[in-house]
Amino acid sequence: MSAAKVLSTRVMIRSGLLYLALLLFPLFAMAQSTNGNYIVLLASGLACDPEDSSTCPAAAKSAQGDIFEMSGAGIFDVQNKSVKAAGTYTHKSTTGGVLETGVWLASELVRFDSYGIARGALRQLGVTTDPQSFVARRLPMSFVPIPVGGLAVFHINFLPLLGTPRTAMLQVNCALGKVPDERPTEGIRLTFGGGGAAYDEEISGHTLFILTRPEANASPKKRQVSTVDEDLPPQEQNP
Repeated sequence: MSAAKVLSTRVMIRSGLLYLALLLFPLFAMAQSTNGNYIVLLASGLACDPEDSSTCPAAAKSAQGDIFEMSGAGIFDVQNKSVKAAGTYTHKSTTGGVLETGVWLASELVRFDSYGIARGALRQLGVTTDPQSFVARRLPMSFVPIPVGGLAVFHINFLPLLGTPRTAMLQVNCALGKVPDERPTEGIRLTFGGGGAAYDEEISGHTLFILTRPEANASPKKRQVSTVDEDLPPQEQNP
């Protein structure tokens, strides 16, 4: 790769990360407004363990063996299906070579199935809500994080640094609370529209949903004997 191309790629990466930072900086404040009642951490922030590389980023593999790695965060509202979430991604070949990298943006919340409140989950991550703690001093005064397990399905847009934008369906599974038998593995699944590839094998990555308003419904939903993919369009179902 030429020096000019390397420099151009670095500039685009920095621009994408700057845009992401500007979007996510007011995350906690926005979550307490009418814009959202849940925070989603996708292999980022509190969901990451610096001593465990399997926690971040989140990775999903296709039947062909290539992998998508993703990280990000955002907020969403279950009632009106609104979402503001973004992150970065890298598409790798079967040999680990980078095929594509860029930024992803969520455009719609398709559904959210809550598995219920997971008390003690933040403490297991080394986070305390004690007023004297490092984290609590930096959160809004009225913010009391309540970890919740669940499955969220988003429509997202992939914006590559080089190449054509694409749309996809992203499933984020947080295996906390009363986890259903059919979704025991924490992580992500990814399906591209228009008959594209499905990345339906969770490889790694921690995810976390945080309830920000107590009035929001965090109780587990009654589930029928079916899988989440049955509600998706045929071209976006997992094989």
